[in-house]
Amino acid sequence: MGFIGWIVLGLIAGAIAKAVKPGKQGGGLLATLLLGVLGAVLGGWLGSAIFGVGVDEFWSISTWLLAIGGALILLVIWGLLTRNKSAA
Repeated sequence: MGFIGWIVLGLIAGAIAKAVKPGKQGGGLLATLLLGVLGAVLGGWLGSAIFGVGVDEFWSISTWLLAIGGALILLVIWGLLTRNKSAA
């Protein structure tokens, strides 16, 4: 998969992850893109380490599931790091 493919996959996977996770998440288009691309990398790494499946082909369902799953993991971590700490 080429560079443009990773960007498109990351943008779509990040947007889907933001739509799946309830609540308000910060960040605009750039944050969604970075979240999605890093999530695709994380999902591909976890998928190859655990299941022996990576993110090789753009139109593969496993690629999309791993990318969205990785983006969801990063979205949860991002939410924990950026939550409002004014209650302290």
